[in-house]
Amino acid sequence: MIGGGEAALIQRYFHDLTAQRDGVALGVGDDAALLHTDTGLLAACCDTLVEDIHFPGDIPPEALGHRVLAVNLSDLAAVGARPAWALLSLTLPEKDLQWLERFSAGFKALADRHGVALVGGDTTHGPLSVSVTALGSVAGEHGLRRGGARPGDGIWVTGTLGDAALGLELWLEREEATPLAGDPAYLAGRLFRPEPRVAAGTALLGRASAAIDVSDGLAADLSRVLDESGVGGTLELEALPRSQAFIDERGDLRHLLHGGDDYELCFTLPVEREDEMACLREHAATPVTRIGTVEETPGLRGVDAGGVVCALDPGGYDHFAEGS
Repeated sequence: MIGGGEAALIQRYFHDLTAQRDGVALGVGDDAALLHTDTGLLAACCDTLVEDIHFPGDIPPEALGHRVLAVNLSDLAAVGARPAWALLSLTLPEKDLQWLERFSAGFKALADRHGVALVGGDTTHGPLSVSVTALGSVAGEHGLRRGGARPGDGIWVTGTLGDAALGLELWLEREEATPLAGDPAYLAGRLFRPEPRVAAGTALLGRASAAIDVSDGLAADLSRVLDESGVGGTLELEALPRSQAFIDERGDLRHLLHGGDDYELCFTLPVEREDEMACLREHAATPVTRIGTVEETPGLRGVDAGGVVCALDPGGYDHFAEGS
């Protein structure tokens, strides 16, 4: 059995296939590929969502239409790309016209907002799954990538963390008569309708030293950045941004560090560029928070309000992790 989970499978069986053609600026293993074309740099990514793995079976169809496009636009945002085209493949258990009407409405609303044209795809019969391939353009000669963080860089994140993981818990437990202190509709919205940080991604071009979107959990995704950059880092646990609904529902570090599905951008930024964050907040219309520091010592650590430092398990979701 091959150890190491999903990333090890990709590395062993697919990584070398990138070398089959010239023009690949960034290939297998990052959030999106970057390809040199006659007109500039093209970004391409693909994600598949499977029922009861990536979304609960009773998700509203409009939300699924939004979500499947949003997770791909988030990958484009992580390399600094502006989205342009998408292909959609649907595997459906039955031909339900009302479901399709609602699904396509959710997809279209987000596509219209980001100027994305649907240009092809496929439909097949089987257990419900949805795949999108998204393509976009990157200004300049270099996109954002995971490798590039340097000791001394700040670690930053857009938006708030943990909402989607907590929202999923509340959604699955919603039949119980437990009183809720916060806003479960907000948290469910963060789960089902994530907001891809496209404007933030494009604004980070030429500024951030490395970037990734937070899909498998902050600890797991940040660890990928640190590993590919050959560095380590320490997170200030009290600085991790929380929404009011998250606080009211008493979300904890498990959600913040390992929950996944946030689709925020985590990026590293040289200290001399920190004064540009006010401009980025205005341009991207989203909060950005400094949550830690890149260091020479490998590994990911956390420090609490009392100054106690501890090693952090990357954790996060992995389809093929041993024992899963």
